[in-house]
Amino acid sequence: MSDPVSALNGASFQGFASIREIGPLGMITLRAKGLKSLDKAIKAVTGTKVPAQRRIEVKGDHACGWMSPDEYLLILPYAEVGEAMGKLAKALAGEHHLAVDVSDARAVFRIEGDRADQVLRKLMPVDFDKLEPGELRRSRAAQVAAAIWQQDQGFTLVCFRSVATYVMGLLTHSAQPGSEL
Repeated sequence: MSDPVSALNGASFQGFASIREIGPLGMITLRAKGLKSLDKAIKAVTGTKVPAQRRIEVKGDHACGWMSPDEYLLILPYAEVGEAMGKLAKALAGEHHLAVDVSDARAVFRIEGDRADQVLRKLMPVDFDKLEPGELRRSRAAQVAAAIWQQDQGFTLVCFRSVATYVMGLLTHSAQPGSEL
């Protein structure tokens, strides 16, 4: 088996905020609603509880984000995805669900620093003054579908791998010194 490679090989940029592509990162899309074993299955894979609407639960390098009324994004180390898929299949056996490894279909970026929000304010129709820690927002970065959440001294942004170069360009252009809001 070949070694995983992130979309941009860890590209980074230092402007008035720090931009870096992180990964490879394990990600599983779980489609399920109202299942009796859902809590147990998510806890077995991420160590977190099922997140409330528009929230993300983080425990170390594992997380579970609410994506829609019947969709969750499970985030974990890349090497754990195979085992996690098995745990989900076992925990949800006999219950209607869909679990898909989307690790290689996504790109993940960190935008960090005191003015990280300014980078994203230029690109996304999100009220960052009201965005709370632990809140997950699905929106657009320019014209690209993206999900973001605030964590530590910055934000994590997830998009499709096919537009990773474009998104990196947007982020680096937005973080150019002298272009602060």
